[in-house]
Amino acid sequence: MSAFPKDFLWGGAVAAHQFEGGWSADGKGISIADVMTAGDNQTKRRITDGVQPGENYPNHDAIDFYHRYKDDVELFSELGLKCFRTSIAWSRIFPKGDEEQPNEKGLQFYDDLFDDLLAHHIEPVITLSHFEMPYHLVQAYGGWRNRKLIGFFVKFAKVVFDRYKDKVKYWMTFNEINNQVGMLNEWSLFTNSGLIIHPGENKEQAMFQAAHYEAVASALAVQIGHTINSDFKIGCMVAMGPVYPATPNPNDVFKAERMMQTNYYLADVQVKGHYPAFLEHYFARRQFNLDITLEDRDVLLAGKVDYIGFSYYASHVIKAADEEPTDFITLGSNQEIKNTTLHRSDWGWEIDPVGLRYALNWFSDRYDVPLFIVENGLGAFDKVEENGSIHDDYRIDYLRQHIEQMKLAVEVDGVKLMGYTPWGIIDLVSAGTGQMEKRYGVIYVDKDDQGKGTLARSKKDSFDWFHKVIQSNGEDLT
Repeated sequence: MSAFPKDFLWGGAVAAHQFEGGWSADGKGISIADVMTAGDNQTKRRITDGVQPGENYPNHDAIDFYHRYKDDVELFSELGLKCFRTSIAWSRIFPKGDEEQPNEKGLQFYDDLFDDLLAHHIEPVITLSHFEMPYHLVQAYGGWRNRKLIGFFVKFAKVVFDRYKDKVKYWMTFNEINNQVGMLNEWSLFTNSGLIIHPGENKEQAMFQAAHYEAVASALAVQIGHTINSDFKIGCMVAMGPVYPATPNPNDVFKAERMMQTNYYLADVQVKGHYPAFLEHYFARRQFNLDITLEDRDVLLAGKVDYIGFSYYASHVIKAADEEPTDFITLGSNQEIKNTTLHRSDWGWEIDPVGLRYALNWFSDRYDVPLFIVENGLGAFDKVEENGSIHDDYRIDYLRQHIEQMKLAVEVDGVKLMGYTPWGIIDLVSAGTGQMEKRYGVIYVDKDDQGKGTLARSKKDSFDWFHKVIQSNGEDLT
C-alpha cells in the first residue's frame, strides 16, 4: 500500500516567463522578467531601463512553449503527470497592468492550454504572480511600494478566476513571496515586488511595505476566489530553506530560530491572518511607520489561504555575530557558513534531502493546513551523448532521496501532503542566472546559453524513471 493517497498530485512545475517565450505575441506587454539580461555563475543578471537594443534577454524566447504547447503537453501526458504547475503571465492579460479591459488573446491562450491539459487528464495548478508583473507598474507606480497595485492585482485575479472557474481548481497567489525577506538584494526586491530602491531609501522599510500590500492583495484574492467557486483551493507559496545553527551555542540556536521566524513571517500572515508579535515590535522599534490599516488587518484575517505551497532546494547553516543585536534580526547580512556534512550542486547549493522532511515537519507543526511541494529539483549540466541519450543519474538520485524523505514525512510523521511537482520538469531559463544550461528537466530542450539550438525536445533517463514513480504512486523508486 502506498504512503500517498490515490489522488496525490504528482506533477511538474514551471513559470510562464521562464518557458513560454512569445514575449510580445498577441498583445502581451513587457513584464519585469523581460528587462532582465542573461547571466551565469559569475555574472549577475542586470535589470535594464526597459527593453534595450543589443541586450540578451533570454526570457523573450525561452523555449517557445507559447507556440509548441500541444507537443509539450503530449510529452507531459506520456510522462504520466497528474498535474502541471505554471503561471498566468499577468502582462498577457493586462499588458500594462492598469487597463480597464483585459487582452482577449491572452485569455484565449490559457483557455486553450487548460483545455488541452484537462483533455490529457492533467490538472492545472496556477500561480497568479510568478516574478512577471507588468513592467509598466514599476515605471508608473513604483511597483508594490504603491497601494494602488492591490486594486490592479485584485482585478487581474478576479478576471482569471471568473474565466477559468470551471477549468482550474488549484491556485497560488504570489510565488516565493518571502524571497525578498531572506535576500533583501536588488534581484529579489525587483522580481518579487518591482522595487528599484532610490538613493537614501530604507530598503527594509520599502520591502516590508511592499510585502504587506502583496499580503493584502493575496487575502482579497482568496476571498474573491472562494466567492466565485467555493471548490477553489487557493494557497500561498513560500521559498523554504531550513536554517540550522552552526553550533550548540545558544546564540547560534536562537539566531537560527529567529531567521526561521523572519523568513516565514509571510506564511504566518497568509495562513494565520496576522503578523507575529516579534515583527510588530521590530517595526515599532525601527520606526518604519508602515501603512497597515485596521481594515487591512480585517482583510488578512478574512482571506486566509487553504494550503501552503513551497519550494525546497537547499538548507542553510547560520552563525550569530559577536555583536548580534538583541532582536537577532540582521536582514541581508546574516553569517551563513558552509555545511561540511553535505554535498553541493554544480551551482553551489547544498543538497540536503533530510532537510525536506524537516521543512515538512516545521510547517506541519506551525500551521494546520495541507502542504504542497511545488518546487524541488537539481540544476545541473547535462551531456548529450552521440546517440542523443542523456544519462542523468545524478538527477534521479536527487529526486529519489527527496521523495524517500517525503514518504517518511507522510508515513511516519503524519504530514498532510497534497502533491509534489519537481521544478523545471522541462528545461527552461533559470530565474536566478538566466541560463539554459542550468538544467532541471526530465525533458531536454536543445538550446544553449547563447540562445543557439533547434529547441527540439528529447527524454532524459530521468523521464522514464519519474514515469515509473508516478505510475507506482511513489512506491517504485529503483
